[in-house]
Amino acid sequence: MHSSPEASGTSSAAMSEPGATSKPILASDTKANILITGGTGFIGPELVRALLSKGYSCWVLSRQAGGGMRSVAGANYISHLEELPETLPSLIVNLAGEGIADKRWSATRKRRLYRSRINVTEALVGYYREAGQAPSRVVSGSAVGYYGSHGDEMLNEEGRCHPGFAHSLCRDWELAAEGFQQLGAVLCCARIGVVIGADGGIVSRLKKPFQMGLGGRLGSGRQWMSWIHRQDLVDLLIFLLEHTTLQGPFNATSPNPVTNAEFTQLFAEQVGRAARLPMPEPIVKLLFGQMGEELLLSGQRVMPENIVRSGFEFTYPTLNLALGEALGGVA
Repeated sequence: MHSSPEASGTSSAAMSEPGATSKPILASDTKANILITGGTGFIGPELVRALLSKGYSCWVLSRQAGGGMRSVAGANYISHLEELPETLPSLIVNLAGEGIADKRWSATRKRRLYRSRINVTEALVGYYREAGQAPSRVVSGSAVGYYGSHGDEMLNEEGRCHPGFAHSLCRDWELAAEGFQQLGAVLCCARIGVVIGADGGIVSRLKKPFQMGLGGRLGSGRQWMSWIHRQDLVDLLIFLLEHTTLQGPFNATSPNPVTNAEFTQLFAEQVGRAARLPMPEPIVKLLFGQMGEELLLSGQRVMPENIVRSGFEFTYPTLNLALGEALGGVA
């Protein structure tokens, strides 16, 4: 991991032609091969399902290939790159990475988070390089943690970065993905916010405690949460694949971020219970350590400026709509 954090959120790859119309990669009689990493988690199966419905041929690289995973009929699941066809997929969606908020950040945990993102990305680049091939387009994952901890400042893709483990992890992940550019590929980096969906992620973690009346804000509740509904994220990733004039960083977040207190109140309203048990800041730090400080007590007020300028439209632009769908209620 690089030792000195960058002071700016600018990227060497800039978005071009933000108002460009879609130029689908698929011809009507041709299937494009797509390699997907991180395709068996909370986001991946929905992405694979959507790509298959559009006629793409999906190759999903997963450590779990062969059993104990969320698979989608019609996709090809592999556990080693050597299982790919001789002509490698021309498109890549790189979402590999263990859950950053799943556990406290011990030294061992940090190494696992790093290896599951940066090392996997570097291995992909190296495999294509050794094969003498290059993908045409790559959409690689990142996160809003790229910007580090911020207050009320609104952040677009050029926003300032503050140091911290989350920033260093995301920065190095994006730098590793730039290896695809050196091969001749066009690269888009999706800086993903908190993902809202029905059967996983933050909704699954919070649903039962809130239903039991145990929900509450974290710390002051004034920290910002930049979020996106899972369906919008899937649509956004495909949008980046198919709009061939786009490149560079894209904030994959709703245009309406909320504070933790606002999120808590809306979540409680959706489940029909009051949120009366706030967790004081010292308790959050005691239970979750550095992870709690960076991800739970701090946040970023991120705006998806580049993707909105490119013509993308959100199905769930407000948290009320997103939680209503995810929790099965009426928004």
